[in-house]
Amino acid sequence: MTAGSRFDALVSGLDYPMYIVTAAAGDRRAGCLVGFGSQCGIDPPRFMVWLSKKNETYEVACSARTLAVHVPRARDHALAELFGGVTGRERDKFAQVEWRPGPEGVPLLADCDQWFVGTVLSRHDTGDHEGFLLAPAAAGEAHGAPQLPFQQIRNLPPGNAP
Repeated sequence: MTAGSRFDALVSGLDYPMYIVTAAAGDRRAGCLVGFGSQCGIDPPRFMVWLSKKNETYEVACSARTLAVHVPRARDHALAELFGGVTGRERDKFAQVEWRPGPEGVPLLADCDQWFVGTVLSRHDTGDHEGFLLAPAAAGEAHGAPQLPFQQIRNLPPGNAP
């Protein structure tokens, strides 16, 4: 077994939190389910989200000054299916959910009350994904409800699959 296949086996068993990232630029809105995200600084506070370069959200995010990072709960499986299993190139996801414009017009999902908006400080090419380094600019209320973990949606086919 190669180091790469051992690595794949290890990370496929992790149960890290999932996020829904939304973006707005001009008259375009987009959002997607994200499995790669992490706090990466305390003072000053920083968070990094990585977006697939195949994703429409990535295209919109490249022109956006802010991104919203939503923290879906374990009960938000349908929201995860919409933002993870449907591509915005074929269907307007925002017509299916209640949302409101946040800072810079970034969509804030009404059904996801744990969120923050971050100002994009820089972008980092990491291969098939690009990392967006965010500085928090606004945030919703924090609640203790369990987050939606990867293992609950691991078999969800991606909306941006060819």
